[in-house]
Amino acid sequence: MGITQIISGKLKKRKKKNSWLATVICFLMAFIICLPLLMIPGGAFADSSEIRQMLSPVLGEAKGYVDWHIIPFYPTLEHFYRLLVASPAFYKLFWNTVGMTAAILVGQLLVGLPSAWAFAAFQFRGRDFLFGLYVILMLLPFQVMLLPQYIVLQKFELYGNPAAVILPAVFSTFPVFIMYRGFTQIDSEILEAARLDGAGEMQIFLRIGLPLGQMGIRAAMVLSFLEYWNLVEQPMAFLEEQKDWPLSLYLPQLDIAQAGFAFAVSVVVLIPALFVFALGQDALEEGITYIGMKE
Repeated sequence: MGITQIISGKLKKRKKKNSWLATVICFLMAFIICLPLLMIPGGAFADSSEIRQMLSPVLGEAKGYVDWHIIPFYPTLEHFYRLLVASPAFYKLFWNTVGMTAAILVGQLLVGLPSAWAFAAFQFRGRDFLFGLYVILMLLPFQVMLLPQYIVLQKFELYGNPAAVILPAVFSTFPVFIMYRGFTQIDSEILEAARLDGAGEMQIFLRIGLPLGQMGIRAAMVLSFLEYWNLVEQPMAFLEEQKDWPLSLYLPQLDIAQAGFAFAVSVVVLIPALFVFALGQDALEEGITYIGMKE
């Protein structure tokens, strides 16, 4: 056996060992990160007295640490019955969340798609400056934009209306950035060939841009859904009446005595988010790849 084969064999064994070690480390980290999520179903199906016993150190009724059971000793559906049968307010807030999220996603498609395509497919004066401004706005946290948004909403008499949450989100720059990164993966030679063949800009956008850039569009929509389905700060700042609240503001109103009910609400709120994440996982991974790519 030659020296090259020996070295090659050792390298393969080392790579295999490193791969196995990396897999174990990633699994442990994923388990630690997901552990709080694994605790939620246990609390949702646990009896109220069992939850109170487990949380007695938090309530000041006992010393020591919380003794949490992922699988409850006395499983029950009482919390889900109270939520889905005896709490009509839950459905009102649930459909408020559905309506807000759907309106935001549709608005982002109508506003963000043309913007992202314009940045990716055309060269015009001030393009780089404008795109840089988009990136700066994307990096600004909500707390910085709170006062300007409040002043504008008051000026247009939208404060306290669901539109006060929907409209600023529709003009968010983050989906534009993700969709733009998806469109930049389209070879410019394809676009030039289409123009030489006499295709109009709208035809190019509909027949080339949308099909080839769909992964970036789907990634932007998945990320936007996950963000706005759990929106808290904007509704809390701009909505006054509880009838207009989304479901994300329902949980903070529950105290420790309603822990089991709160866990049941959390399970129901998580189901749509997990469903959308599972459907758009491939697009989401590719969208994250787009973010890391250089121009």
